[in-house]
Amino acid sequence: MIQAAIDLAVLLLLIGGIWQFRTPRGARKGNWAAAVALLLGMAAVLYRHPVSAPVVVITFLALGSLAGWTVAVRVNMIQIPAMVAFQHGAGGIAAFIVSFVELTREQAVLTPVGKVAGIAGMIVGAATFSGSFIAAGKLANLIKQTPVVFPRHNWWLAGLVAAIVVLSTVALGISGAPLLHCLVILILVSAVLGAVFAIRVGGADMPVLISFLNATAGLAAGLCGIVIGNRLLIACGATVAASGSILTRVMCAAMNRSILKVFAGTRGGTGAPGLGQVPAPSPLPLSSKEEPFAAAVGKARDAKSVIIVPGYGMALAQAQFEVARLAGRLEALGKEVNFAIHPVAGRMPGHMNVLLAEAEIDYGKLLEMEDVNPRFKETDLVFVVGACDVVNPAAIQVADTPISGMPILMVHEARSVVVCNLDLRPGYSGVDNPLYADPRTILLLGNAKETLGRLLGELD
Repeated sequence: MIQAAIDLAVLLLLIGGIWQFRTPRGARKGNWAAAVALLLGMAAVLYRHPVSAPVVVITFLALGSLAGWTVAVRVNMIQIPAMVAFQHGAGGIAAFIVSFVELTREQAVLTPVGKVAGIAGMIVGAATFSGSFIAAGKLANLIKQTPVVFPRHNWWLAGLVAAIVVLSTVALGISGAPLLHCLVILILVSAVLGAVFAIRVGGADMPVLISFLNATAGLAAGLCGIVIGNRLLIACGATVAASGSILTRVMCAAMNRSILKVFAGTRGGTGAPGLGQVPAPSPLPLSSKEEPFAAAVGKARDAKSVIIVPGYGMALAQAQFEVARLAGRLEALGKEVNFAIHPVAGRMPGHMNVLLAEAEIDYGKLLEMEDVNPRFKETDLVFVVGACDVVNPAAIQVADTPISGMPILMVHEARSVVVCNLDLRPGYSGVDNPLYADPRTILLLGNAKETLGRLLGELD
């Protein structure tokens, strides 16, 4: 009874921490609460099940902690999405190793439910491991970031799933050396399934993939809990799986796409009826290179209301601190300044919020899409910094594109727009952005950090 009460307390603390992730201000406290919950859970497990070789456990615990700490302190905010994907993969590999050990351990006496859970945990863990490393590679620019579709891709997936079903069925009825060999093959096939599944997702859909892998890592952990008979692991894994699933649903809603369309590699929905393809954008004619900056400075001085839209290009240029300085400078000039945050801006859920928090921008100025979109019509000036797909009017004007039907930030409705992007190339979706050719748009092409630095100099 006491053990159940302790487990419940740990679980409630964990859920309370996750609950605080709903707001930027509560996220820091939530992280601490969740960390304390996990530490208490680990302490409870070690107290109930003393280890037989404490020196070995402590040694590897120290080595793992040192490795994790070393990686974490060296990762900058641009690399955070890749690190998160890597961590999901680490969770997956831990899950399938535990399941594999329990399924093949001679002294283990597993119930039918335990054996089924062990095999399922091994499959989900191995697939999460390989899928997460594919995602990490995409996010770290080590492999092609856009979706990769093989010939007969769906047939490959169907064949791998069928092979997993057959191997799992066989594994349930055998033991000893044949079981060992069958499980090794099952792990390899599951890992291939995860890689083939994840490789087809890319571009603007990466936040969906990241949140989905978070859910599968939690599911694998929960299944491991069933195998070893640990209530805390079951509960914590189920909590992570549930929260990751909810986040995946939120990300899909932000894209206005079903999860099946995201993972099936299909194109987006239809745009507004009756509209054809928007012509490819081209820069407006300018008599000299100085004119865009002069025009942008003039608009900034005249504007009373300003909205800043950050995107992944801002992260790549590491321009978040210049963005914060620009906001501060505009406020010093008496302007009303807010930030518009699209749910899928960046490479993982909440990426822009994290970057702007690093630059110590007031959380109250970060407006979500549904709150900020009605304001654009009355906004004098919008600064787009490294964003493309999330402000692309083609999403609501053009049918049959990868972003068709995706809700966007309605930047094109503002009175004036300044775009601080590297170039005129489309975003990850590959869809040309007609905002660049809008007469109300001023293009300041080049490195966003340098562009904003020059703007700040001319505003002083």
